[in-house]
Amino acid sequence: MLPKLDKVRGVHPGAVLDRELKLRRWENKQLALSIEEYPQTIQAVRRGARGITPVLSIKLGHALGVDDAYFMLLQAYYEVAQKQRVLSKTQPTPDLGKLRMCLFWDTDIHEIDWERQRKAVIRRVLERGNEAEIREILSFYGKETVEKELENMPKLAGEVQSFKELLFNNHD
Repeated sequence: MLPKLDKVRGVHPGAVLDRELKLRRWENKQLALSIEEYPQTIQAVRRGARGITPVLSIKLGHALGVDDAYFMLLQAYYEVAQKQRVLSKTQPTPDLGKLRMCLFWDTDIHEIDWERQRKAVIRRVLERGNEAEIREILSFYGKETVEKELENMPKLAGEVQSFKELLFNNHD
């Protein structure tokens, strides 16, 4: 018996189908022939390589004795969960148009975790950045955060340090 929808929200419908077919000891070919689909389609759904279409949901519903929309709803819940995971990973970033890519020559600037790698980013920009880049980092992280990180860094070269102080005094 297939689980209730609220128990498997966010799970790929193929995983639910896979479990059910194993419990019933059905092969892909058996199910495919009974619903007039290709066995490859069933296998792709079971592996999570393919999603559920409305027509397939209706066919699976009839074959497995559940509501016609059961697998379509599972697909929708799965897609919503996927988007939520992506959105939860998105984080604010500084204005990348104001930062030269060469500052982060050793990494993909779009892959930087701006919060977790804050100390390294601040250090890199303060040591090698121009005035506009330093202002962007000050704006993004805030003066207090940058000052706190600066306190934990060994003294920067004299002229660079005085430039930073000038920026701190003019930035509010």
